[in-house]
Amino acid sequence: MRVKYVKKAIDLDQIPPAERALIERVSERYVFRANDYYLGLIDWKDPADPIRRLIIPMAEELSDWGKLDASNEESITIARGIQHKYPHTCLLLVNEVCGAYCRYCFRKRLFMNDNDEASLDVTQGIEYIQSHPEISNVLLTGGDPLIMSTRRILELIRTLRGIPHVKIVRIGSKMPAFNPWRVLDDPELVAGLAELSTTEKRIYLMAHFDHPRELTEPAIEGLNVLIRAGVICVNQCPLIRGVNDDPAVLAEMYTTLSSIGVPPYYLFQGRPTAGNEPYELPIVEGYRIFEEAKRQMSGLAKRARFVMSHETGKVEIVGVDATQIYLRYHRAKDPAQEGRFMVFERDDNAYWLDQLKPAGRPALEPVRETRRPHGTRRAPAGAKPVGSGLSLGSGSPN
Repeated sequence: MRVKYVKKAIDLDQIPPAERALIERVSERYVFRANDYYLGLIDWKDPADPIRRLIIPMAEELSDWGKLDASNEESITIARGIQHKYPHTCLLLVNEVCGAYCRYCFRKRLFMNDNDEASLDVTQGIEYIQSHPEISNVLLTGGDPLIMSTRRILELIRTLRGIPHVKIVRIGSKMPAFNPWRVLDDPELVAGLAELSTTEKRIYLMAHFDHPRELTEPAIEGLNVLIRAGVICVNQCPLIRGVNDDPAVLAEMYTTLSSIGVPPYYLFQGRPTAGNEPYELPIVEGYRIFEEAKRQMSGLAKRARFVMSHETGKVEIVGVDATQIYLRYHRAKDPAQEGRFMVFERDDNAYWLDQLKPAGRPALEPVRETRRPHGTRRAPAGAKPVGSGLSLGSGSPN
């Protein structure tokens, strides 16, 4: 099936002319793009329809709020199109186009006319990866890699497969949601992925479904085709106001994803990106929604971690009580911070790590395990037995 793209909000006949003119002004700053299949998922009689909120510009996006590079990706950019934040993982930003543009996108700066962060020429990125044997994972992102030609996608993956220390290639893509026929109608792509996703070196699809209504029959079949080709599929998405901020909705989506073999991976706290104010939720509210959703799922469906992709690392939100918020570095830009536990004063209005105030106790250092002969283990020096009342630490992220 060939989808028809709509690139101007003024062409959306389902919207009254006056409203179209307003959202066209928004799209002059933050680009709009969609297709007839995805627009067909919208209930146009419902102004609060979640798919509409995902794709149709809103006047509130023009408020003076947030930063274009909210996680300071510039600081981890090695060269054009190459990001290296964690030792084992490198990102290649391989293009500047998506199948459609999510209104809450944290990389909307890539789609602006004066931006040149992505690179169609990956030569420099390949050379960098080749010279860094610690890199075992490469994530292809952008933009959306699956918007590229099949020939180019497969050539790139084959090149990466020629680097012995690269074990996993990941493709970050929302095309299975925006246009399932990108997979269903391309047997060459599927055959190539089947060849390149081997038993010892898998290809991962980092799918991006935000709402259960995106999981249509064609979308599920597209995922099934990839799974049968040996591609490991997982899902990651942000928590979005008015879209999936209902525990029942989140639970439904996670249950469906789990049942079709696409386990939830990350649920992201929305980054404070310019234009994203109408889609954001505070940390405490997000944690409550996530925990309530988990109570409505089986164990296989509740494997996602609720994290912030902060400048300093992936910060997992592990707990909230009456007075404090508990965080942990799931991944850290500084390896010395890996696993660090932090406690902050509870702030129901805070939506990002930088707004939180440390709880005022000494930081608890990460537990570092000491191995004894024959594989037995000894508790770290100074450790107290379980139930001894060991207090939790606190600390700022820096």
